[in-house]
Amino acid sequence: MSEAQFDVVVIGAGPGGYVAAIRAAQLGLKTAIVEEQHLGGICLNWGCIPTKALLAGAELATQLKHADRFGFQLASVQFDIQKLVKHSRQVSAQLVQGIGHLLKKNQVTLFNGRAEITAKETINITDTEGKNQTVTASHIILATGAQARHLPQLPVDGEYVWSYKQALIPEQLPKRLLVVGSGAIGSEFASLYQDLGSQVTLIDIAKQILPTEDGEVAEYVRKQFEHKGMTVVTESSIQTVQIQNNEVHCTVQTPKGVQTLVFDRVLSAIGVRPNTQNLGLEDLGVTLSEQGFIQTDAFCKTNVVGLYAIGDVAGAPCLAHKASHEAILCVEKIAGVKNVHALDRSQIPGCIFTHPQVASIGLTEAQAKAQNLPIHVGKFPFTANGKALALADSSGFVKTVVHAETGELLGAHMVGHEVTEQIQGFAIAKYLEATDESLAQVIFPHPTLSEAMHESILASMQRAIHV
Repeated sequence: MSEAQFDVVVIGAGPGGYVAAIRAAQLGLKTAIVEEQHLGGICLNWGCIPTKALLAGAELATQLKHADRFGFQLASVQFDIQKLVKHSRQVSAQLVQGIGHLLKKNQVTLFNGRAEITAKETINITDTEGKNQTVTASHIILATGAQARHLPQLPVDGEYVWSYKQALIPEQLPKRLLVVGSGAIGSEFASLYQDLGSQVTLIDIAKQILPTEDGEVAEYVRKQFEHKGMTVVTESSIQTVQIQNNEVHCTVQTPKGVQTLVFDRVLSAIGVRPNTQNLGLEDLGVTLSEQGFIQTDAFCKTNVVGLYAIGDVAGAPCLAHKASHEAILCVEKIAGVKNVHALDRSQIPGCIFTHPQVASIGLTEAQAKAQNLPIHVGKFPFTANGKALALADSSGFVKTVVHAETGELLGAHMVGHEVTEQIQGFAIAKYLEATDESLAQVIFPHPTLSEAMHESILASMQRAIHV
């Protein structure tokens, strides 16, 4: 076997790709990974990680605004957006360096360049200097991710109309910002910039913001946004955009008619589309969904033998932890590991790092009712939680959806302080098929925010103590 032949070649080094390569190498497969731009992909360089670094600054800004609650008088607070941006870029750079170390440690061959599948089991790699190299592999895993989707009437110019990349590295804080799209990405940026001091307007064509979340949670977040001074406009759409006198003039179709709104910057955050271009998929006859995502079976196989797809390029939910999980199960199936479990999408938790945070898993109340499932719903507010009150951040609640006959935990929905760190408790319980009765017997430590999780289960059983 020559150096150009591998057992597994992974295309794309994001949270799906690099995990797949490392696990394949651990299982004794000769492995290579191809990355055109940055190790860590969008998540590490322009998504999950840098946004959370910026949001940490926004959280501190919120705490400083209410420092007097704890007896601190702050005469003057100066904010430098460039220092916060620098912090976020340093965090990303540190983690990218770590991935390079892990690949080297596990003896994964790294190719920097653009990959194209030119024939079955054959990949052409073009590096930054235009030089070509051919490698072969019995198994090729596509982990090329997704990129921002844009509206034709809202072209991104990088100066006045931003994508998420420009929103992560602003030269200065815009006084007036319009965020188009209220999904996880749009809502996080809206929350971030509002907390840092911008006047934010959030717009969406859907009836509710955070359209994939439980309706009660979404409505609560909307009210919290509006309480902070954010303008939230739903069932509305951008019609035209014009740049005049260093301002962005937007005509917006709303339920009340067409309005003209003026902003300093506009952020387009309407979703993503898969990176399937120029990979050679058409010639191979790879089956795509109507939305353009690569169709796979339960173990990430495409319709082409020896070709697999994981992560965002294989469809929703477009989450880093879903990509990493698919990476493991896909590679273990290739290697012949016994008892590999297919992905169960009902077990995937979701986290949205707005303020307040949102976290969820499983069915919403509306989805359970749409399936005609008999349910009990339990809800417990953080205003009745001692730790939340002590932190002076008692906004939000925990909501659980339980099967009325079997006691199965069908779904859990949380909004409030650090709920993204708590949802894993419900994820473990759901995976282990815990019932309301068994969860009621769990002893939760006091005083903690997680006690609200316990009380929510008790509330679904008409046994809540503190509400």
